[in-house]
Amino acid sequence: MWILQRIFSKLLKISLLKILLISVAVILFSSFIIKTLEPETFPRFMDALWWTMTTVVTVGYGDYSPSSDPGRIFTMVLLYTFGIGAMGVIIGKIFESLTLYRKMKEEGKLAYKGKDHYILIGSSRDKLRNVVEEILAANKKCEIVIVDHSNESPVLHDRVHFVSGNPAEEEVLMQANILESKSVAVFTDDRIELPEYADGKTLLISSRVEHISKHYQKNLYTIAEIMKEKHIALFEHANVDEFILSNESVSKLMAQAAIYPGSSRLFKQLLSNTDGENLYEIGKKPHWNTYKEAAMELFDLGATLISDGHALDVARRHNEKIPDGAKMFVICDEDTFKKICS
Repeated sequence: MWILQRIFSKLLKISLLKILLISVAVILFSSFIIKTLEPETFPRFMDALWWTMTTVVTVGYGDYSPSSDPGRIFTMVLLYTFGIGAMGVIIGKIFESLTLYRKMKEEGKLAYKGKDHYILIGSSRDKLRNVVEEILAANKKCEIVIVDHSNESPVLHDRVHFVSGNPAEEEVLMQANILESKSVAVFTDDRIELPEYADGKTLLISSRVEHISKHYQKNLYTIAEIMKEKHIALFEHANVDEFILSNESVSKLMAQAAIYPGSSRLFKQLLSNTDGENLYEIGKKPHWNTYKEAAMELFDLGATLISDGHALDVARRHNEKIPDGAKMFVICDEDTFKKICS
């Protein structure tokens, strides 16, 4: 008993992979022994292997059983030393590995291996939670990677992965598999009160993203939240693709609602994927030559063409030819969008 306790205590310190390899070796060796001891009961090696497996996992179907004394003694030794003890160690190791994996994932210590995901950097928990909900509602299959300094994931979801570390460092962004991402959104750090410092941190992270993009020759799409409009020129110099004005955008929306009562509800529909009509991106159809042709067909389907991806003046340019590869935006419901895509 004392010897077995020492053996099991040492087994607990061995890695799961080594234990599995030892288990496979013991099972194959035990199958060979029982076939040698009772060749009439186990005429094929597969029969012996089947008996060994059902014995060590304590299932015992009874379709095969040793009849000789040496075979029964070997069965007792195998069941006691390996079937009960070692299998308990294996199951314990599996649960330990799953618990460790979950702990490391929640603490952001695991690298993300997927692709076509969205990377979100920084911001408060509430803002991140809202952004995550919108993205997941818009795309039922996408995954999101959040990069932040904190030691635990700000948002818990099956399709949300967390990477802990400094997002201005290349190795941290590489851990988020940035080279295979769809886009990188850098939010303003709400803990920094001064807009100059907040935008400075956002610019530092955005510059790191663009540096990685240039170094690895990857076209990474970067979106940055900015506190002050006058800082946009600095972000343009860093080749950031899109800018979202944080506080000033809210102020302008408030002004629009004051001038045009009820207009805030329209903006709410456009900004949310879960409320009324939504904004969708579509590609050019082969038979569309001008924006007018596209707009009329889309109107008949129940959608409104509002932009070519750069400006909102497509109505004034209705006779202009649509360039190949143009990204056009329409307002419609989800069913209409599916009809357009089909």
